[in-house]
Amino acid sequence: MSRTLDLTKSVFELTREYPELIDIMAGLGFTEITKKPVLNSVGKIMTIPKGAKMKGISMMDVVTTLMAKGFELTGEVPDLSAMDGKPVQPDVQDAPAAVSLSRTEQLKAYLRRLGDGEDTETVKADFVREFGEVEASEIMQAEQELMKEGTPLTEVQRLCDIHSALFHGATREEKIANAEKAVEESITRQKIQAEIAKRDSYPRADYTNKNARAAALEVIPGHPLQTLTRENDVLAALLKKIKPLLAANEDVTELLGQIRGLSIHYAEKGDLFYPLLKVKYGISGPSDVMWTVDDEIRDELSALAKETDHGDAWRVRLEAVLKRAEEMVYKEQNILFPICAVNFTEEEWFGIYQDGKDYADCFGVHSEVWDEAEKAKATASVSREGEIVMPGGHMTPEQLIALLNTIPMEITFVDAENINRFFNEGPKVFKRPGMAIDREVFSCHPPKIEPMVRQIIDDFRSNRRNEVPVWMEKGGRTMLVRYMAVRDRNGQYLGTVELVQDMEFAREHFLNK
Repeated sequence: MSRTLDLTKSVFELTREYPELIDIMAGLGFTEITKKPVLNSVGKIMTIPKGAKMKGISMMDVVTTLMAKGFELTGEVPDLSAMDGKPVQPDVQDAPAAVSLSRTEQLKAYLRRLGDGEDTETVKADFVREFGEVEASEIMQAEQELMKEGTPLTEVQRLCDIHSALFHGATREEKIANAEKAVEESITRQKIQAEIAKRDSYPRADYTNKNARAAALEVIPGHPLQTLTRENDVLAALLKKIKPLLAANEDVTELLGQIRGLSIHYAEKGDLFYPLLKVKYGISGPSDVMWTVDDEIRDELSALAKETDHGDAWRVRLEAVLKRAEEMVYKEQNILFPICAVNFTEEEWFGIYQDGKDYADCFGVHSEVWDEAEKAKATASVSREGEIVMPGGHMTPEQLIALLNTIPMEITFVDAENINRFFNEGPKVFKRPGMAIDREVFSCHPPKIEPMVRQIIDDFRSNRRNEVPVWMEKGGRTMLVRYMAVRDRNGQYLGTVELVQDMEFAREHFLNK
């Protein structure tokens, strides 16, 4: 009697229906099917055609063997001529590491089992039997593929904490005392490094010597990874300090306030690291998962700080969120930072360094000066295919002119030699004829005003003042004329800008309130 075998069903379902399939499939080359943990995990999400494609087993051999064993095949039978038995290779463009697909599928299955509520210890026991070790990059890819397949972010986010317990003690990073060597094992072997090495100025040797790329960047004075690592060191010390105080039921209000400083650290990651990884490099895991964890940790710490009842329930919540913060320190140092280290170009690191200056010091850690980044910014110049390149971006001359003309102010720039260099266009309350460009600024003011103008500019040049605001009535309207010193990043005087703004809108706003 013919037996029906539906190729759309999972291998696990089919072997439950026909146990003899295990020996048949093993004989065809599906050797992992004899391992119960694999069958109970990957087998639940793997079909025969998909497994054959991954293993590089000819589907023609599979079909003929099954038919010879008396099976009638149903479901979507694949195009046998298109399945030549060549194994599928991971797409380096779509993944942060060229990881074995079968291992990734197994990891995803373990995470799914946890997400379905299966006992952690049961899943962990299967995991330990099947895996001697696992790399951080594999864990990240498993999570990332779950999201690509439609697993809700909230579920993957929940798994992020659960799998910390599952994989704790099993990751290569935790098995090797020196985390630098772990990152080298987990990251530096990947094929994408060949392309990365071509597009920045760091020597290829940095990818292959005994020091991990991330560790090499962390020792550069002022490098963003050095600053963030120093912040993590302080945070780790604070977390270590608060534990015995909580255990002794002592007051931890002051320490909690200090720990909440991590919000600055998390903001830097959220603004400068996650979006770049996701948008440019297609590595969405950190952005979609770690960013959410950051927000939850920060929000929970804020909520706990506002509560006045510091009883047992409050302390349990605090211990839980502090553990999450501690886990995040580990994930940053051993997963996030190495991923960034082998992807970001030197130019991108320079940009992160410059943008980092806009953030307040975190945990009292002040970023050192990164000489190389400062030199690169100083040499940034005009000309990028007709664009004007500036530290904050690049624009065509037409865009820059339109922007300056759109600003609701009359703008005048006078250089360090007291020469008029620029007026924006448009109607002006204080007339500025184009003929005045390249003339000395004092020639544009009445004799009775000239001494005041000279004094202001002299004060700017001598660094006695940086700004002089002058309020006045002009044509029945309230005007604000603001003179400001223009200096370079070293404080050297470059000139003076005069900004004239009609403030009538503000006066009317407050009078009508």
